[in-house]
Amino acid sequence: MKTNKVAIVTGGNAGLGFAIAKKLCAENIRTYIIGRNEEKTKLACEALGTNANYILHDLTDLSKIPDIIHHIKKKEGHIDILINNAGINMKKDFFEVTTSEFQDIIHTNLTSVFVISREVASVMQGQLKGSIVNISSMAAIYGIPQVPAYSASKAAIEGLTRSMAVDLAPYGIRVNCVAPGFIKTNMSSKALDNDPDRKHKVLSRTPLNKLGEPSDIAEAVFYYASEAAKYTTGTILPIDGGNSIGF
Repeated sequence: MKTNKVAIVTGGNAGLGFAIAKKLCAENIRTYIIGRNEEKTKLACEALGTNANYILHDLTDLSKIPDIIHHIKKKEGHIDILINNAGINMKKDFFEVTTSEFQDIIHTNLTSVFVISREVASVMQGQLKGSIVNISSMAAIYGIPQVPAYSASKAAIEGLTRSMAVDLAPYGIRVNCVAPGFIKTNMSSKALDNDPDRKHKVLSRTPLNKLGEPSDIAEAVFYYASEAAKYTTGTILPIDGGNSIGF
């Protein structure tokens, strides 16, 4: 059964973004994946089926974002859900991080989120409804070494979530945030398997004593995007097996 809803997932061609897009498509929501790698994005849409559509764009080019959102609005008539998932990271000694590298991560992880949210919210404002879900990280609350720019960007995303929630509430637009813990992806599994001490540290302070699945994040995002969360806005939901409160 068609829901007639339309969603946008940034960075939806791999990892957590793909899991989120998969869940939305499975719920019969027409889902637009914005990705910058043509091959990966096309293959992702083929795997997701007829509810998936793709738009090739590097979100660091802010100038074209308004046109992209206008295109989707013109084609579909409405936009109901925005998932701000795209982001980059860089692990580097604090003293070696250049100003340009720091600004690049802030530009991608924070400024582009603001710009696409502003444009989508302008569409939702006319509808008097909509849901925006941001993706944060444990780096927003932990002192994780060697990721100063990423940590700053994710802490800012949580602050932006609360601010947007207040500004957009009069228009029926809800804004929430999911903060993933250690999730079993190809990248994380490889990193932890190659570093037994770090893997032990991760699991020893995770009360559920296991890594999460990408589908765990997708289910949380879908909750926020659905009518089940119609009275929920401005919240940050850790999906981390208890890691953020583990001892």
